[in-house]
Amino acid sequence: MSGRPGRAESAGRAGLITIGASVAGTFVVAVAGPSVMEPALPGRPGQPPWSFGLHPSPYLAVGLTAAALAAGTVGLVLVLRAVRGGWSVPARAVLVAGLLAAVALTLVPPFGSSDHLSYAAYGRMLVTGHNPYTTTPAQLAALGDPIARAVQDWARSPSVYGPLATAIQALAALAGGTSVRLTVFVLGLANLAAFAGTALLLHRMTRGNPAWQLRAALLWAANPLLLQVLVAGAHVDSQAVVFGVAAVAVMYEARAEASAPRAALAGALVGLGFAVKVTIALVGLGLALAVVLRAQRQPRPLWRRQWPALAGLAAGFAVTAGAAVAIGGSAMLRQSTQASDMVSIGSPWRVIRTIIHLALTGTAATDLVKAGAVALAVLLAVLLIRGLEPGSAGSRAAYPAVVFALVMAWLFAWPYVLPWYDALAWALLALVPLAPGGAAEALGWIVLARTAALGFGYLPARQADAALPPGLGWLQPVIRHGVTPAVLAAATGWLVLAMVRARRENGPNGPGIPAVAQPGATTAKAGTKSPDR
Repeated sequence: MSGRPGRAESAGRAGLITIGASVAGTFVVAVAGPSVMEPALPGRPGQPPWSFGLHPSPYLAVGLTAAALAAGTVGLVLVLRAVRGGWSVPARAVLVAGLLAAVALTLVPPFGSSDHLSYAAYGRMLVTGHNPYTTTPAQLAALGDPIARAVQDWARSPSVYGPLATAIQALAALAGGTSVRLTVFVLGLANLAAFAGTALLLHRMTRGNPAWQLRAALLWAANPLLLQVLVAGAHVDSQAVVFGVAAVAVMYEARAEASAPRAALAGALVGLGFAVKVTIALVGLGLALAVVLRAQRQPRPLWRRQWPALAGLAAGFAVTAGAAVAIGGSAMLRQSTQASDMVSIGSPWRVIRTIIHLALTGTAATDLVKAGAVALAVLLAVLLIRGLEPGSAGSRAAYPAVVFALVMAWLFAWPYVLPWYDALAWALLALVPLAPGGAAEALGWIVLARTAALGFGYLPARQADAALPPGLGWLQPVIRHGVTPAVLAAATGWLVLAMVRARRENGPNGPGIPAVAQPGATTAKAGTKSPDR
């Protein structure tokens, strides 16, 4: 027993060093300049983001990216196990270090996908008088637009993002003018602000408990996987996540039952997230369900406990989400619906759809996959909610726990998967109390396994991988087609078993969230559109 603290400290230090090496590797790939991992950014010399223009070989670019991802995965395992063993460092220092790393990655060009080029084109459409929900970058490029001509993988796809995301993209287009490079940099600044906002919200929500603040900083701000796939990738998901976490924070900060005005504010924030990506509506659904679960544990009649908060949530969401739909129109909803038909190469559903295609023709296979995904999502949501038992004694931890349950159910069930989609799960995981040694503690390792598998599977997440040299040609058929779907399927099975075990630990009338230190509590140290791709 006496050796454990020493082992935890050694593991923690080794983990931090490994995470630092991971971030450094990610930065080197980006600053090296255009490669198979990093699309070129046309623009005037000297404009940000900056790089050396070394044009590294595909072997070096992919190898460094994979090494950084592997180091980040190992580093997270080490530090999270060390924290569980009692090791600690100042959470604020880890938070600041993570944010400084995010700043550094914003100053260099994005890599990993070419999505940021599409964002720039959608903003350009708006400022030039075109509807991004009915116009494709290819159509704008045909008119000679220099921004649209730079788009690569999604040139024939209109925007699937909400009007708030489009407005931010338009502001970046105004600032960048005809420079792709400068437009992408301004978009990166918006993503950086959102990423930092989420980090600060998590830091505040876990105040009063140093162990939980450290865990939150490691899972979000200093998470090397997110720094690579989300920040270095310059994905718009950062903007959606900050609104979702802010909505949870508004409800979570209510010491008693949330009032109607507070709930309305939370609903409005969910609506703003919906105006970036429609999937953030899951946060609103989770908050509403948490209100019901909390009310069921109260002595007063159910409807008297829940209706003001439910009405506030609905009203707040209706105002902002309704405005988003009114601005985007039916074209926005149509694009979102069409996007839901896609099945990623790295998803286990891809294999299932291929098998169904052998017996059925037309759209039957896609329809069956969508129906199966909905059924699986419902099953996983029920298992997660029952396994976490978030309604215990009206605990305010019900809010992040139920939202986390729904987000996890969607991520593991839906056929279209990409590594940066996991960002919301990582943010919420930092707020869910998990008893050390309990079955539910496996949730953190499950999310880690999923994000790492997707990160390796999408090296790179762009059509440029079709031009990989023979020595790297095995990446897509072996990793993306084979290993990644297998790992995701195994992680789904692991999730089911963990939640069944957690429910058994809680008992048929389980005690709910384990009595461990919760975020924000002042306690003793915790137990520590285009082809599918």
